[in-house]
Amino acid sequence: MEDCIFCQIIAGKIPAAVVYEDDKVFAFEDIKPAAPVHILLIPRRHIATFNDLKPHDVELMGHMALVLKKLAADHGLAEKGYRILINCGSEGGQQVYHLHYHLLGGRPLGRLLP
Repeated sequence: MEDCIFCQIIAGKIPAAVVYEDDKVFAFEDIKPAAPVHILLIPRRHIATFNDLKPHDVELMGHMALVLKKLAADHGLAEKGYRILINCGSEGGQQVYHLHYHLLGGRPLGRLLP
């Protein structure tokens, strides 16, 4: 998707502070961090939203979970805790329509629900 900002970041057309990459995923620092550590993890293949996942994406999603765990450990978040977040659709707060996880930590994040 040539108009997708995350696809352009993966292609190297837009600079990013890359923290991890392999043949399936790409991770970089958020340019407007909501916490001291705020990393975005995206699949290299364009998937617009969480709702667009297919049964054949099970392996990819498992891989992403393990990469998130590694990133949390690598950034010193594993001991005290962290948040993993996916926004889906406009009412869910999704702003970039390329599936992505937010990894947030480095300070107390508080509760989202009462």
